[in-house]
Amino acid sequence: MWLSRFLVVLIVVALCTLAQAQQPTKIPRIGYLGATSVSATSDRTEPFRQGLRDLGYVEGKNIVIEWRCAEGKLDRLPAPAAELVRLKVDLIVSAGPAVTRAAKQATATIPIVMAFDEDPVGSGFAASLARPGGNITGLATFGPEISGKQLELLKEIVPKLSRVGVFGDVIRPGTAQALKEINVAADGFGCSFNTWKYEDLRI
Repeated sequence: MWLSRFLVVLIVVALCTLAQAQQPTKIPRIGYLGATSVSATSDRTEPFRQGLRDLGYVEGKNIVIEWRCAEGKLDRLPAPAAELVRLKVDLIVSAGPAVTRAAKQATATIPIVMAFDEDPVGSGFAASLARPGGNITGLATFGPEISGKQLELLKEIVPKLSRVGVFGDVIRPGTAQALKEINVAADGFGCSFNTWKYEDLRI
């Protein structure tokens, strides 16, 4: 819940910044870009709406939200992303890394607020965390950075642990960093670990 609220705060800050350069009577227009339908992700979209309401932004009253999604077909994301750009929304909220990439490819000028990403720098969404540059801001989960700590906690739970198998998606930018962090932690207490790609698994 706190992540949703923090995301909303980022959006409001972006809207306030844009409002300084716009006519005061213009109603802000947010483009929400998702991979799946709004109804299928109500556990995230409803807190998003509520967070805006808590800050005085009511959909259909003093703010407009253009909801666009790819209905679970990631290869269709460019079309709704381009549509939001044609609608000239004030900013785009991207629900996930694949969605952020589609939004980034669609525009280099409209601000993009990403819901989350494990590795914004590795994904190419930010030049660095200190100086991201570009038109993308949002939340980073830092999942790869805590991977080593997760292995350390596992070792505390199972003191005799000596070998660990790690499953990961090699095409995700954060995977390489996660494996590096795990390797450092494993070396620290003499534990070895193996990795497999999904296509190598046979059930």
